[in-house]
Amino acid sequence: MWSRRLEVRTGDRQSVNDLTPAINDAVGELGDGLLNILLPHATAGLALIETGSGSDDDLLDRLEGLLPRNERYRHRHGAPGHGRDHLLPAFISPSLTLPVVGGRLQLGTWQSVVLVDTNADNPVRQVWLSFATG
Repeated sequence: MWSRRLEVRTGDRQSVNDLTPAINDAVGELGDGLLNILLPHATAGLALIETGSGSDDDLLDRLEGLLPRNERYRHRHGAPGHGRDHLLPAFISPSLTLPVVGGRLQLGTWQSVVLVDTNADNPVRQVWLSFATG
């Protein structure tokens, strides 16, 4: 099994980061198989969405409505409202498994693999790629 680690700088505010180009670069010589993408963090997730059309900001807005950043959470270490960041992976999975054909992710026309990070306390994330040939 082939494995690779990507380091992603998400910055000091909540963000949606498109990983698709970096992942396609990483798997470009691998042929056909299944790629598992794992984000081993307790306060971020992975999703498939359309980017650049406003969906990024819409997603962050909806997450704020669903999981408002306030003091209602029992989990209280970190910045105010940080407890909501620890709930994010229950709604946006920390892993995806996707087909790769001819060294390219098989995505829909407008789909991108994104890292959704609402935790401004952790500006650097690790993404693990594991590829099994088909």
